[in-house]
Formats: sequence, structure tokens, C-alpha cells
Amino acid sequence: MSVSELTAEVKMMIEGQFLDVWVEGEISNFRRHSSGHWYFTLKDEGAYLRAASFRMQNRLIRFAPQDGLLVRARGRLSVYEARGEYQMLVDYLEPAGAGALQLAFEELKARLAAEGLFDSERKRALPLLPRRIGVVTSPTGAAVRDILRVLRRRNESISVLVAPARVQGEGAAREIADAIGALNSEEDIDVIIVGRGGGSAEDLSCFNDEMVARAIFNSRVPILSAVGHETDFTLADFVADLRASTPSAAAEMVAVARDEALSRIDGLFEDMTHAVRYILIDRQNRLSELVSSRAFDQVTSRIHAFRQRFDFAVYSMGSAAAKRIRADRSRANVAAIGLRETDIRRQLAATRGRLAVLSARLNGACRAGLGRESERFAVLAGKLAELSPLEVLSRGYSIAFDAEGRIVKRADDVKAGERIRVLLSEGEIDCTRN
Repeated sequence: MSVSELTAEVKMMIEGQFLDVWVEGEISNFRRHSSGHWYFTLKDEGAYLRAASFRMQNRLIRFAPQDGLLVRARGRLSVYEARGEYQMLVDYLEPAGAGALQLAFEELKARLAAEGLFDSERKRALPLLPRRIGVVTSPTGAAVRDILRVLRRRNESISVLVAPARVQGEGAAREIADAIGALNSEEDIDVIIVGRGGGSAEDLSCFNDEMVARAIFNSRVPILSAVGHETDFTLADFVADLRASTPSAAAEMVAVARDEALSRIDGLFEDMTHAVRYILIDRQNRLSELVSSRAFDQVTSRIHAFRQRFDFAVYSMGSAAAKRIRADRSRANVAAIGLRETDIRRQLAATRGRLAVLSARLNGACRAGLGRESERFAVLAGKLAELSPLEVLSRGYSIAFDAEGRIVKRADDVKAGERIRVLLSEGEIDCTRN
């Protein structure tokens, strides 16, 4: 037989005999491939067994395998013909001595707690009188019937919107998270109840899913978790704003009975009425005591004294004002008599004469000054004309400028081929030096 033929025979024998086996051992050399497959070795004191778990099966394993962990693996034996090695193809994996769900629960709980999803500071209070309640649960389960029965009994005016979702099994976590998101898109939802009845740890596993925990954390509407019985705790309970032991208890918590609310309002109104009445009686008694006391008589006497002082001050102010007015009138009469005795026209004529003399002097001084300045200006203009470059140009001279506009004083300042501008008495010439 060839090696391939022998290996094929061995593979048929092993795969035919070991179709479904449980193996317990310690994980060693664990590797997570980029394809999503896991490769590791199961070992004990006397032997090693290679094992592989493919991506589709890995999604059902609810904990993170690691080296040194004692596990139980279920699967079938096969032969990897290229190397002639037999191995175990794992379909299910759980820690030995502890269920996979419990281990996954503890790992995820620790991670979410570190991220702050369970912090009490972010938890919100439930609304006192909600008008519309959202419910995420199975539409055919007992939980929704219990919730509706309690709400009808306590307050029939509350509206209920049920977002149906499976509450156990594969895909339930996704449906619960989607239902929470759908209720958050409704504008008039005041509070959301997420729950189901009791069950085994496997039945409640969807409420331990990270997807559900984050959907509750991201909800803008306060969420009341009502999963399982009194002794059951899930990650949804830790993230939610409040926990109820059962769906019925959740309904009791969110819906205050109409009669109970009215009774509380009546009680508060009666307490407020008694308090106001007591305050009024107390104030009346204190006022009566003040009125009847001698101290109040003293206050009245002082008020009368102040009134008399005020009347006297008003009278004094009136007398002083009248006296002042009479004095001002007397001074005004004296001033009027003095004005009538003064000849204003004679004073105006004298003033006009003085103004005429001063005006003639001013005009003469201005004409003399202008004459002197005109002669000085003519002399300076003649001197300026003699010094002007234009006067020099008119005698046949010229001025040369280089390309930068500077005056050319020497021939060496201009290179061959460089352009210059020559300014004449009339016009200019552009030249190039040879």
C-alpha cells in the first residue's frame, strides 16, 4: 500500500468509530487564526491531542479559550492526511467544572463594569405618571399578559406599545436590541419594560448578551428590567435604570393606580390647607399681641410726633420760599429802574466810532504787509529759477538716467548693451550703450 492509501484507510476507520466523543483536557498552544478558526492542543499527564474548532462552531461557544484552561470538548475524530496526524474537530466546548454560560457571564460582566455601563450615577428615575409604556417581550408569552393585566387594574388610561421579540434561543438577543431601538424612535414613550418570565440559565442567556446590554445603555428612554424570578440576575438587570423581580412587579412599579394618585393628591391638598390655616392663625395671634402691647402704643406716639414735625417742616419751607420770592422781586424792580435811566443809544454810537478807526488801521496794515511779502516772493522766485535743473537744460545740457532711475555720473556706470534714458530741455531719448 502507498502512504496515501494507508492513511485513507486509517482515516475511514477512525472517523467511522469516533463520530461523537467527549474529551477532557487542558488547552495548550491556543492560536486564533485570521480566518476565525481556532487551533489548539488538548493534553493531560500522558498524551496530547490536536484539536480544531471552525468559525461557525466558535460563535456558539460563550467563553474565550486560553492556554492552561481545563475544558470538555465534544466533537469527532478525523485524520489530517497531509501530515498523517489525527485530530479532533470540536463542535462544542465548555470549561470543566463550570458551565460556559456562567464563565462568559462573569467575563462580560467584568468588562462592561469597567466601561461604566453599571454606574449608578447614570441611572435615571422612572416617570411618576407615564402616559405611554413600551414593552419588549414575546407577544405570546405569559409576561405580556401579566403586564397588561396589572396595567388595566391600576390605571386604564395608560397606553401600551408592545415591540415583539423572541426572549430565548438563537437570534433572540438581536431581536431584543432591535425592539429597544424601535421603541426609542417613538417620541411619546415614557418608559420601557424589558422582560420575560423565569427560566434556566440557558433560557435567560440572551439577556446576558453584550448586544442587549449596550442597547439598554444607549436608550434615551428609562428602562425597567423584569427578567426571570427574584433570584435571577442578568446583565440587563445591571445596566437598566431599575430592576423588577417579575414582569408583574414591573407593571406595578411604573403604573400608579388612579385612585392611589387621587388619594395622594387629596392628602397633600389637605395637609397644605391645614398648614396655611395654622400659619394664618399664628400671624393673627402675633398681630393681636403687638397691637395690645405698650410697645405698640410707643410706636403710635412716635408716628404722631413725626407727623407734627413733618407739618412744621412743610410750613417752614413755605414761609422761606415766600420770603425768597419777595426779595427776588425787589431786586428785579431796582434793576429795571436802572436800565430805564441808562442811554443805550449814546453808548452804541461811541462804540461804532471806535470800530471804524480800528478797521481803517487794520486795512492799512494788511496792505503794507502784502506789499512787502510780494517783493520778497519775487526775489526768491528769481533765485529759484536760476538754480533750477530745467534752466540748465535750456542752455543745451542733458541728464542721463539708468534702468533703475538713478542719475548716470560716469561712463563706467553704464555697461555695454544697457539702456539709458536721456532727459533734454524738451522731451527725452531712450539709448543703448555700444
